[in-house]
Amino acid sequence: MKHIDPRIYQIAALAVLLTYGVTRLAFDVSATRILLTLAIATSTQFVCSRFARIPFDPKSAAISALSLSLLLRSNGFFLIALAAVVAIASKFVLRWNGKHVFNPTCFAIVLLLATTDRVWVSPGQWGNVAFFGFLITCIGGLVVNRAARSDVTYAFIASWALALFGRSAWLGEPMTIPLHRLESGALLLFTFFMISDPRTTPDSRAGRILFAALVALGAGYIQFRLFRTNGILWSLAITSFFTPVIDMLFRAERFVWNRNGGPQCEPSSLSFSS
Repeated sequence: MKHIDPRIYQIAALAVLLTYGVTRLAFDVSATRILLTLAIATSTQFVCSRFARIPFDPKSAAISALSLSLLLRSNGFFLIALAAVVAIASKFVLRWNGKHVFNPTCFAIVLLLATTDRVWVSPGQWGNVAFFGFLITCIGGLVVNRAARSDVTYAFIASWALALFGRSAWLGEPMTIPLHRLESGALLLFTFFMISDPRTTPDSRAGRILFAALVALGAGYIQFRLFRTNGILWSLAITSFFTPVIDMLFRAERFVWNRNGGPQCEPSSLSFSS
């Protein structure tokens, strides 16, 4: 039986989460803005594909646009549109040995956070609704398992939870504090849909587990020592620089999307693909 591309599942999951957020949690993002973000991301993907002379595939553009609509906020639409362009263009420009250097959505968000004070990420928009967190977890688990990247997801959440509980235990804080920090829809979205990106994580399982642990440790340092918000996003962007080194230390077959449907691996260098 022909495999269904896991990105189809991811698009559906993100669309469900966004619809729930807009209709039930009053997310501060309009349907018009969402559609414009999708249009800009898809158009950028089309133009870049033509320049790179590869087949146009809108699925990854849709994933980036939906992720930006879920996470990034600004009073004006221009910076959101810019983030969509940067996210898609980064896949074609920032590459190493056939792989994306950064997760596109993470790169665009971090770049705008670093260069302007007119955008922000609002993790509190999700609330602490247990059902909604469970929904994200279940859908996210489906996606990462079909994309063969559940190891990096679970390694990160385990490492991050260990860091949070370990810090609270060291400081003598009540355990309700780290539990509250884990009750975040934005954290689950990052864990199941961003760090699990198979085109930017290390090729080997050992490398991915190391990568996840480094992201968690870096996030803890940024958040609790440098006192910056969005520590996990900053940490993922910074740790991505070390993916080529991890791939050299732990060699394995390269992950690619099979355009006939589903993932596959190749042992050699890849041609240009999105």
